[in-house]
Amino acid sequence: MPFYIGVMSGTSLDGIDIALIEQNTDTKLCGKLFLPMPGELRQQLLTLCSPGDNEIQRSALAEACWANLVAEGIQQLLRQQQLSASDIHAIGSHGQTIRHEPALGFTVQIGNPALLAELTGIDVIADFRRRDVAAGGQGAPLVPAFHQALFGNRPGKLAVLNVGGFSNITLLEHGSTEVRGFDCGPGNVLMDAWIQLHRHQPYDDNGSWASSGQIHQGLLAKMLSIPYFQVQGPKSTGRELFNLDWLNHQLQDFDAITAEDVQATLLELTAHCCSQALLSTQPDSERLIVCGGGAHNGQLLARLRQQLPGVTVASSDDLGAPADWIEAMAFAWLAHCFLQRIPANRPSVTGAAGLRVLGALYPA
Repeated sequence: MPFYIGVMSGTSLDGIDIALIEQNTDTKLCGKLFLPMPGELRQQLLTLCSPGDNEIQRSALAEACWANLVAEGIQQLLRQQQLSASDIHAIGSHGQTIRHEPALGFTVQIGNPALLAELTGIDVIADFRRRDVAAGGQGAPLVPAFHQALFGNRPGKLAVLNVGGFSNITLLEHGSTEVRGFDCGPGNVLMDAWIQLHRHQPYDDNGSWASSGQIHQGLLAKMLSIPYFQVQGPKSTGRELFNLDWLNHQLQDFDAITAEDVQATLLELTAHCCSQALLSTQPDSERLIVCGGGAHNGQLLARLRQQLPGVTVASSDDLGAPADWIEAMAFAWLAHCFLQRIPANRPSVTGAAGLRVLGALYPA
């Protein structure tokens, strides 16, 4: 059987998704494992997202810890599925993004793929983003090609919205080989940071805290006025722009605003930038398929439905594609594409000079 494993560690830093797929004509999810991110490792990775002292050593130690954790998770998943390392064609490892600066010509994902290959005895394909950046692209988002493979045969015009730490959208039309997409802006990153700061909770379950507040129109307008939201795609973003320091700067003019009103406004920011991404690029879409952690936020989905009248907004779960596992599945699929030498970027999405085979091989 053509089995692949995909490993996705996203900007939310809540944990690591490991997906086992069978790749034939279609992609089938066969097994899955979630590894909560240890608190100390999460803090180490988070501090690497901004400049600091002794970064090279701290990065090397953090990625070795990350690789050991992932290797243990892969071995656990193989035991669960009664498979051995020899049954797996390759591991597609996204690694952990610590810097993403395509305007400066670089993006950095750490994860020590050589160590991961050594620990698992399985070929590892990693470093998927840098080839696209080398070709003049944003290096993100990369999942639109996989969204096309999953949903491209559905009738009509549709969009796929991935809401993780950040949000990205994929625009598809039945019968067309073209795929478009770009990063919309924040997904859960600011909402998570704010509730962690004020309520010591990892995330706002179902958007319940946000729903207890009122949208502050002045704060929303100030946040939406930044240049990022005025630029059409291809574009990508990350913690380099949207972070707690950025949010605190936006709040300087609003002394009386309550914490729950900030949370409500942050949810509205995510809903607005996602809905506007669709309305400004493919307003005649019939369906918006939502995946990622944001698919479980009922308040966010409600705001999207209100802002997108005439568009059916639904979780990918409703279509048989597990919302929490699409990204990890995508990196397993990207490993398959690498081994088959199938170009997996989309220049219309990233702005790269052309189609490129993505990734680098670390043999077991």
